[in-house]
Amino acid sequence: MERISTGIDGLDAKLSGGYLKGKGILVTGASGTGKTIFALHFIYKSCLDGKKCILIATEEIPEDILYQGGILGLDLNKYYENGLLTIERVFESRSYQADQKKKYGFETEGLDVDLPNLTNSVPEGTDVVVIDNIGVFTLRLTAQDFREQFDVLNYTFNKKGYTTIFIMDDTAYNMTHRIADYSVYGSVKFVVKENPYTDKMERYLSIPKMRSTDILPDVYKFEITSEGIKLNKP
Repeated sequence: MERISTGIDGLDAKLSGGYLKGKGILVTGASGTGKTIFALHFIYKSCLDGKKCILIATEEIPEDILYQGGILGLDLNKYYENGLLTIERVFESRSYQADQKKKYGFETEGLDVDLPNLTNSVPEGTDVVVIDNIGVFTLRLTAQDFREQFDVLNYTFNKKGYTTIFIMDDTAYNMTHRIADYSVYGSVKFVVKENPYTDKMERYLSIPKMRSTDILPDVYKFEITSEGIKLNKP
């Protein structure tokens, strides 16, 4: 089966070459653990390889995303300008609709988005999809409703052949009883915790699930540098 590079040195080797093409991967973790930067590596490498990408941004504006990539050595501007990368402005739309509700006291059309409708945002010919953060769509859903909608979305993306990263914050992940794990082909978890030997906070990632892949139940320490994510050598 064809694999697509994660864009992170050392991680591809731990995944037998990268993510399975056309499959969905769930990335979870608390705020500040490195989830978005992790996804930017994937988008940058995919664009570099000529793949058409879309980032559905629910918590940041495109300008901030492009700036963040640039300071990490992941210059996405040229791909955004030539159309190889699309950034869907969901965050701005959500913010506007919430402001209208606050001002006028009524719901505006589109404030509550069914997850399967996100497929309408993806242009034809897309290879890679990243949704950051899918957790914002869970706030008014029961766990059962979320599971059903997420299953439809993931299935649809799989049928269309998109290699997808679903980023989900820990609050939404736990609130929905972690059921998103059962729908996806693989999962990557991020955590920041104190090293008891140094009393310093450190970042770690683990890969508890990756079907069709020989993975180890290890936890990998990493750092966020001026060149993005760097896995520590064992």
